Amino acid sequence: MKELRKVGYRDGSVDLTALHAHPQDAIRAAVAIYPTFMNSTPAVEMKARQLVDAGYAVLIGDFYGAEAPENPEEAFAAMRNLRSDLAAMRRRLGATLDLLRTLHPDLPHLAIGFCLGGMAVLEMARAGQDLVAVCSFHGMLETSLPANDPIKPRILVCHGDADSLVPRPQVLAFWEEMDAIGADWHFHSYAGVEHGFTNPLARDGSPNPAYDPSADRQSWAAMHALFDEVLELHS
Repeated sequence: MKELRKVGYRDGSVDLTALHAHPQDAIRAAVAIYPTFMNSTPAVEMKARQLVDAGYAVLIGDFYGAEAPENPEEAFAAMRNLRSDLAAMRRRLGATLDLLRTLHPDLPHLAIGFCLGGMAVLEMARAGQDLVAVCSFHGMLETSLPANDPIKPRILVCHGDADSLVPRPQVLAFWEEMDAIGADWHFHSYAGVEHGFTNPLARDGSPNPAYDPSADRQSWAAMHALFDEVLELHS
């Protein structure tokens, strides 16, 4: 099992703690991982270790710092507070990328995210962050600061078509937003699949009824295919 080591960093006066790991041999690229609204979870850390096995350095970001939630009720409140000021949220998210670049300055930089983290990677793309590619898994698509300028990274969105948190009008609005600024985007939608389809366990450790093994496999394979493609161009 790959050990994820704690790394301290800051967003202004807020102390944050990331989790970092990398392969012992050659590193293909560095990946920022934005977790769920619960912050890092065993499922997110499992995905991080899989990326390390595939040759990537990983850094799981911290949304909340010392105010990290201990239960879903606290998590919803913390998420609402974070999302209430999108400009401030983008600064918090950008601090993770700053740390990633400090740790791995000479590598290509990528980002993935789950749930709130899926929203996070799209906000980093909208904010003009210099990333090679981003991938959102069951992330929220709506934003109060839509993109007005060209987006640098390639974008992959992996979405459950039955996601109760992202109604179809928000999907169409996202497509139109991306088209309006000429983004290079892929959108994979899985029929009948709910929010949280990559996570086999619920928050209490019981089986997650929203988990979809096929959508999980297909979306993860799509991410790897995109990363292979973009990294070949940057080699």
